[in-house]
Amino acid sequence: MSITFARPSSSTIPLIVTTTEELDATIASAPKADVAWLSANGFTAALGAVCVCPATDGGIGSVYMGLGGKEQKRVRFAIAAGVSKLPDGTYTLTTTLEGDQLDEAALGLLLSGYQFDRYKSQKPVSRSFVAPDGVDTDRIEAMAAGEALTRDLINTPASDMGPQELEDATKALATSHGAAVSVVTGEALLKQNFPLIHTVGRASNRAPRLLDMTWGDRGPKLTLVGKGVCFDTGGLNLKPGASMGLMKKDMGGAATVLGLAHMIMALNVPVQLRVLIPAVENSVDGSAFRPGDILTSRSGLTVEINNTDAEGRLVLADALALAEEGAPDHIISMATLTGAARVAVGPDLAPFYTTDDTMAQALPQAAKTVADPVWQMPFHDPYEKMIEPQIADLDNAPAGGFAGSITAALFLRRFVTQTAYTHFDVYGWNPAAAPARPKGGAGQGARALLAALPKVLEL
Repeated sequence: MSITFARPSSSTIPLIVTTTEELDATIASAPKADVAWLSANGFTAALGAVCVCPATDGGIGSVYMGLGGKEQKRVRFAIAAGVSKLPDGTYTLTTTLEGDQLDEAALGLLLSGYQFDRYKSQKPVSRSFVAPDGVDTDRIEAMAAGEALTRDLINTPASDMGPQELEDATKALATSHGAAVSVVTGEALLKQNFPLIHTVGRASNRAPRLLDMTWGDRGPKLTLVGKGVCFDTGGLNLKPGASMGLMKKDMGGAATVLGLAHMIMALNVPVQLRVLIPAVENSVDGSAFRPGDILTSRSGLTVEINNTDAEGRLVLADALALAEEGAPDHIISMATLTGAARVAVGPDLAPFYTTDDTMAQALPQAAKTVADPVWQMPFHDPYEKMIEPQIADLDNAPAGGFAGSITAALFLRRFVTQTAYTHFDVYGWNPAAAPARPKGGAGQGARALLAALPKVLEL
């Protein structure tokens, strides 16, 4: 799906956006007919309020939309709160917003047009918006399209988004940007030393694979690694039904790095980009790996399996080891890895861990400019002993339940020992609809990373 700004034309409808504090000034500069109509309809500029003012010919003359007062600070993309009330048409924005707030408004307008309608016979009403003056149109469109790609991939059910379909989506993205993709599939994973990826995916009739996309021939080397577990039953440690219902989103890390990759490539960011996605389905049959098994990873580290439902860190381990072999300047992994992260920060924040001080400083600052909240978590070294069992190098599921997101991050860090490393433990899902963020798949951290990369990689 393409989310882009419309071209201005004589038929575009003025969309005047105002806060409750600015309402008097807005009315003072409005045409008399609009003032009378706003008054007759009791327009107070409350958040999401919309008033359609008629033209002399009976059509739509202009539309006023409210941003509310102080409550808008609690709402990302506040401008999108009233979009669903707009009549069908193309709109041009009039607002006093500027800088980052104007960029957020422009992005919110585009994202409010996102619809996951693949399985619907009736298509919803369409609205479009002209790019506001003062925004970087290409950048806003790239961020919106990257987010739409991520949402589409997550929202697609596992019946139509298995390892093969994720490979197809990666190849389609690569083709659109002139990138290259190589794939290692099935038994070839063992021959090319990706034992953990093979082990996690071998019980499914949909072959596991490692997707490797490369783009760019100048600038710092940046490698993105995304968890591509297309469905997670939990393996032999089978999830209860209530926990399995959303497991189509367990490839949310892969979906997010593909969305970020689109942003980077569409904007020609001067990096040598590599995207690695271990794509598997964690299923159950006689060949499934077992609790108590000890597996040897690509790096040579051994892992004791104490829960087959902690499979994401296993497939990431092999991919991270491969990533470091390429000697990049920075490795970033993104994964729907732990429920502990949701308990810690809820579904709206994207917690991240990093070994790089510049990233630690730049990322939260950048996140504020692009309405993409993040929160730094610690690689707490004293917890290392929690991931060290007696009979292997590592434990994939430490007992006790404490610090689950941190111990998972520490596990992954064992496979990146020479390179600056940042890890995101994302949720990838909006549990309730919000302005410009419908219930369903969601990208987290991608825009923040895009904004932080120039400082982190000294671009």
